[in-house]
Amino acid sequence: QVQLVESGGGLVQAGGSLRLSCAASGRTFSDYAMGWFRQAPGKEREFVGVITGSGGSTIYADSVKGRFTISRDNAKNTVYLQMNSLRPEDTAVYLCALARGAAAVRSTSWFPYWGQGTQVTVSS
Repeated sequence: QVQLVESGGGLVQAGGSLRLSCAASGRTFSDYAMGWFRQAPGKEREFVGVITGSGGSTIYADSVKGRFTISRDNAKNTVYLQMNSLRPEDTAVYLCALARGAAAVRSTSWFPYWGQGTQVTVSS
């Protein structure tokens, strides 16, 4: 079965950086796009970004564009989210998700498999 395990969250001051990792198993990793989403308390799950199966294309939410970068290492079955210039409003649980196919799509319905999430807290 598919397993997704996130790591790398923590507490950081505004303006700082964190890199999240998501290790996947149970699928031929390069066949599937990988997405990052976040959910703050009392708010709906929000799209952050997605990367195609090959890693050749990415899409980002406007709120993180220019600050966050998604990459993947298909040899290690791992996707990364590099977060720079963090803001207090970036505070949330960050979740990775494995898609139904290789294409980059924003919708949560494209992602049937989800990790448990990792907490990111940005202090002002």
